[in-house]
Amino acid sequence: MALSVDREPPVVFGLVAAVSYGVASMAMVFINKAILMQYPYSMTLLTLQQLVTTLLIYFGRAFGLTQARPLTLYTAKRLLPLSLFYNANVAFALASLKGINIPMYIALKRLTPLAVLIAGIFCGKGKPSVQVSLSVTLTAVGVIIAALGDFSLDLLGYSLALISVFFQTAYLVLVERSAAEDGLSSVELMYYNSFLSLPVLVFLITFTGEFTLAIALLTAKLESLIFFVVLILSLVMGIVLNFTMFLCTVVNSALTTTIVGVLKGVGSTTLGFILLGGVEVHALNVTGLVINTIGGIWYSMAKYWQKKNKPLLVRWKTPPKETDAKN
Repeated sequence: MALSVDREPPVVFGLVAAVSYGVASMAMVFINKAILMQYPYSMTLLTLQQLVTTLLIYFGRAFGLTQARPLTLYTAKRLLPLSLFYNANVAFALASLKGINIPMYIALKRLTPLAVLIAGIFCGKGKPSVQVSLSVTLTAVGVIIAALGDFSLDLLGYSLALISVFFQTAYLVLVERSAAEDGLSSVELMYYNSFLSLPVLVFLITFTGEFTLAIALLTAKLESLIFFVVLILSLVMGIVLNFTMFLCTVVNSALTTTIVGVLKGVGSTTLGFILLGGVEVHALNVTGLVINTIGGIWYSMAKYWQKKNKPLLVRWKTPPKETDAKN
């Protein structure tokens, strides 16, 4: 008896996919924060994460589990700036996590849409919709109010997080152009980016002298089973997050993925007050974070409906030339 390919996936499978994406997305920040509390060498941690990502995708491709075309010199030249911005974003984000608490980190990172919006205007993408503009403004106002109520204010941590937002904005603008022009999948972008970043990262941790100290501490820390498990989770979370997001979108819908992403942000902010410490609860701080979260939810939904209502562009393929047809 043949199986029907048009069958809808079971409801339970869709629920598992959504929950998996939500858990993976929430866990990533907490795992990185937990590992950095015991292992402060963020550049070495980033190097290990990129190395593991490269190896996992490479062997996944070798065994037919993932699809990624070989990296060409032309693609490498085009993606090198993207790789540099990505690694600068992650490096500054990891460094900022060492100094600021998770709720404020999430609030500051929510400024990325505002930065992308401003960059889009300067790049000729036109003015955003009223709802998108108002939502990102509300998000920024929430950050300012929350910062005024953050009595454990770490200026260095805030500065590093804001620099991370700048590099993330540049990365997102570049990745949008690269994916659109070169037709690269998310797996290919992740694979090429990780591979290209390794020489730069290895040079930096060697030149700054971090490598020797980081390896010595890593060797000592690996005696702890808990540290080892958290480290492994930190190294593979990039792949896990990408896979669960793709699975959630395919099995459910883009709307489900958007809603899960919104709930993840709310959950991460709430749990940030409880887990891993470092948060002093004040009315002004909480009010700012609530406003920031509402702005984030509003922005996510506004972007989703904007994308859904966008008219479809039909592209006509040019017929092959006679000489090509004969060949």
